[in-house]
Amino acid sequence: MDEAETSNIFYVPTPSLPSITPPDSYDPFRSQPVPLIIDNGSSNLRFGFSTSASPHSSPNIIAKYKERKFNHSLLLFGDAIDAESGAKSQGKTPWEGDVLLNFDAMENALDYAFVRLGIDAEGIEHPVLMTERLCSPLHSRALTSELMFEQYSVPSLTYCVDSVMSFYHNNKPTSSSPFSADGLVVSFNTASTSVIPILNGKGVLSHAKRIPWGTQQSTEYLLKLIQLKYSSFPTRVTSAQASWMLHNFCSFATDYPAVLRSLKIPANIRAAERIIQFPFAIPVVEEKTEEELTRIAEKRKEQGKKLQELAAKSRMEKLAKKENDLQYLTNLKEGKSDNKREWNHTLQVEGFDDEAALDETIKKLEADVKRARKKDPDGQDDVIEEPSFPLIDVPDADLDEEGIKEKKKQKLMKAGFDARARARREKEKEREEKEAEERREEEERENNFDDWAARLRREQEVIMTKIKERGRRKAALSDRKSAAAQARMKNIASLAADERVSKKKRKAGAEDMFGADDEDWQIYRKLNAAAVSSDEEEEFNQLRIIESKLLMHDPTFTAQHTHASITSQRSALISACRPQYEEGDIEGSARIHLNTERWRVCETYFSPGMAGVDSAGLGEVLQGILARFSEAEKARLVKNVFITGGPSQFPGLQERLYGTLRPILPPEMHLGDIVRAADPSLDAWKGMASFANTDEFHQVGVTAEEYQEWGGERIKRWWGGNCNSAV
Repeated sequence: MDEAETSNIFYVPTPSLPSITPPDSYDPFRSQPVPLIIDNGSSNLRFGFSTSASPHSSPNIIAKYKERKFNHSLLLFGDAIDAESGAKSQGKTPWEGDVLLNFDAMENALDYAFVRLGIDAEGIEHPVLMTERLCSPLHSRALTSELMFEQYSVPSLTYCVDSVMSFYHNNKPTSSSPFSADGLVVSFNTASTSVIPILNGKGVLSHAKRIPWGTQQSTEYLLKLIQLKYSSFPTRVTSAQASWMLHNFCSFATDYPAVLRSLKIPANIRAAERIIQFPFAIPVVEEKTEEELTRIAEKRKEQGKKLQELAAKSRMEKLAKKENDLQYLTNLKEGKSDNKREWNHTLQVEGFDDEAALDETIKKLEADVKRARKKDPDGQDDVIEEPSFPLIDVPDADLDEEGIKEKKKQKLMKAGFDARARARREKEKEREEKEAEERREEEERENNFDDWAARLRREQEVIMTKIKERGRRKAALSDRKSAAAQARMKNIASLAADERVSKKKRKAGAEDMFGADDEDWQIYRKLNAAAVSSDEEEEFNQLRIIESKLLMHDPTFTAQHTHASITSQRSALISACRPQYEEGDIEGSARIHLNTERWRVCETYFSPGMAGVDSAGLGEVLQGILARFSEAEKARLVKNVFITGGPSQFPGLQERLYGTLRPILPPEMHLGDIVRAADPSLDAWKGMASFANTDEFHQVGVTAEEYQEWGGERIKRWWGGNCNSAV
């Protein structure tokens, strides 16, 4: 492993157990109308009093878990869920996507917040400023208001949009003058991304837009890409780990197609990749003594020898049986009777439909016997003395019934002995021919080595080309739209369209002549071209022999030139995208290489269709919103483009937004710098706290009396809140 690769390795963090923190003291706020600020986010719940410098923050998730050791039912919130492995699968958030729906979980989360703040009064005696989503459904707002007024008895409740309050905190006036800033707010949330234009300090919510893509969808998309790339990864990659990779290694590309073009070079992929090392366990290997290893090797050797002997014995028995059958069928054919009816009866008794079937069987047996002899060319046959067969030449008239049976038995035995003797002679002849061929090849190699090596290389190339073409044919047959698959279907159709004898005619005695011609059997080879044939097996054997000769005698021919090495080589681009580690490398197999995914996941904010989401991208939404304003208003908006939310911290986002906005604006129109929130995670809460300390806050809240009169859906219209169902 080189130094560059080592520097790119990052280890998955191990989650730490949460510490127990005592509740805050409520004494400084008791009987004081200090506003209570609650930023109810999909990922985190941030809460605290408006006079506090920073809020308390905890993951907005609860889990009802039954502890098995003491059989106690537990209600866990936030980080405490990580302390119990069984509780993680039962986690539940108040949010379903971008809508607040699970109010049991919402009530549990608020209980935790009030206990954490140390509030020990019968009700909440503080006015509450709480966030809600842009264009929040009235049903969610009504149930939230009901929970706050009926359950917690808050004196007043005010709703606001978190991104507007983050903009307020970063652009609030220094003096007591009213808030009148202009800007275009792009808020990156957990389950959505929203764009809100602000003019004269008021959100123009009628022109605001939201796309259904956020951090949650990006995390799921990255996890799917990893699962697709590493389908057999030894460790389960969790959503929390995918979220960690998203926030630490993904970034926006100013020009995404240009980045992809640059990654076509393998060296650039290796330079841009980030290697994520997951935990792994090295298997414990039991070390054996030298005596045990020697004993195991001897035992394996004996077992291998026994298996070889059994295989040789079984092979010889099968060969002898096939030779006997071949000799018997050959004698049967040679003793063909001139009487056709008697000959057909003899064939039917032996299990053949006609003489063509007999010839086909004899031909197949001859091929099998020849192939079996070739597999053991160096085997030495034992010298067997010729047995005596005294009854063969004795006429049947001189023998009784038992003698005739014995005579027939001796005839079969003599036929088998003759067949084996003939096989030995043929094997000896093949051995002599092989030795002569080897001598001629050796002379050619010694006399003209270059021509000999060139000839073998050409033969190797021809065989590899055949194997490659066969592989292409198999791959084409798997695609039903390919030419090979269509040709196969034509063969099937033409075979089915031939004038065959119907079942009715066959029962009546008509004869189906399919198979009488050897060419009829070729149709099966055409239809099943993907099956391994004897020719293919023979080609592989011949290729191995050629390559072994070249490896032995040609110094320029190495193992990298063999067919096995060439076929196992992968393209440099694929190898750079997902490197392959050696078998048995436990550490390497537990690594994930992030390269193209680093930019691909973030690009989905501008092209959600890449992930299968039917929605406009962020660039189209910005263009559509700006088109609804006059040129003067548009110029005021683009002077202050403000981004907030966790994903706004991804590298390259500001440059990408600038590159997206500049082409859709007139050349003479000034486009200000893209401004990121000073603290994208906490600025919304801080802006809410700053506003709650002003006099204007007490004029925009809904009191308990107004709630009783209007219901939970009604709110007061103001510059930081939603406008649906507002008065």
